[in-house]
Amino acid sequence: MDREELLSKRVVVICGGWSDEREISRSSAGECRRALLEAGFANVDLLDLAERDFIGRLMAGGYDVAFVAMHGRYGEDGCVQGLLEILHMPYTFSGVAASAAATEKEVAKAVYAAAGLRAPCGFDVDAKTVLTEEQIDRVVDKIGLPLFVKPAANGSSYGISRVTDRDALNDAIRAAGAQGGRVLVEECVTGTEITVPVIGNEDPTALPIVEIVTGAEFYDLKVKYEPSAMHHVIPARLEPGVYAKAQELAVRAHRALGCRGCSRSDFIVTPEGEPVILETNTIPGMTTESLLPDSARHGGIEFPELCTRFVELALEGRAARGA
Repeated sequence: MDREELLSKRVVVICGGWSDEREISRSSAGECRRALLEAGFANVDLLDLAERDFIGRLMAGGYDVAFVAMHGRYGEDGCVQGLLEILHMPYTFSGVAASAAATEKEVAKAVYAAAGLRAPCGFDVDAKTVLTEEQIDRVVDKIGLPLFVKPAANGSSYGISRVTDRDALNDAIRAAGAQGGRVLVEECVTGTEITVPVIGNEDPTALPIVEIVTGAEFYDLKVKYEPSAMHHVIPARLEPGVYAKAQELAVRAHRALGCRGCSRSDFIVTPEGEPVILETNTIPGMTTESLLPDSARHGGIEFPELCTRFVELALEGRAARGA
């Protein structure tokens, strides 16, 4: 498809919804819409999934492609992707299965293991679980302290606790399970925190690695939305062999999960130089402070071109699937 034909496509940016990340999604969507207009797209609308007339407006808009700028429940977990599949509308980023698998952290960990990637030791429990003293002893013996407790299917650090005291474990499970679902109890892997963006469909490529320097216990909500220059070191300060391995593992995770368009895998690099994968984001944040756009800029891809590339990959992916 030539550039003129690509820019003639009608694009709808889908955002909002009902998750904890609604406002983050709306911020991402606004910036993506502006970037697409700057790139030369003439027709770019923005729709909020939570609007009453969302389905009617989506079907009546005559859109050629949807740019999914949603995070969290209903947006990154395969739900809106399923709707777009039913409507036979091409859309950016991963499909239903990859989105659902990446969102459910225990499912993703099984995929990682099959692909030869090391993930932290841990287990998941029902959100209403209250551990006995004996069970807490076993958890501490097996995983140690400190440990992390997090929702098994959420993003942007919502509901995550770093537990340093065994007596705080049940409170952390309760906080992580506040919205239902399952809760992940996981070892705390120490080392250098990095994230590795990947772009592509059948032939994905890793972008420059971002090292995350926070000064906090972990990359929490406050840190995530402070100016990127305060916390992002690009390229990450890793030995060349470790750097290359982390990029290779991120591409492997992208392929193993079946991601399309882009992904962003988070790792801790241990003092021994081993990248340990924490999770893969199938719709990374797309604000000015977000990790993937920051990495892309350092790789020579400005934000309008990045968003354009995602639309192109969405259309190519649909064509390749023959849908």
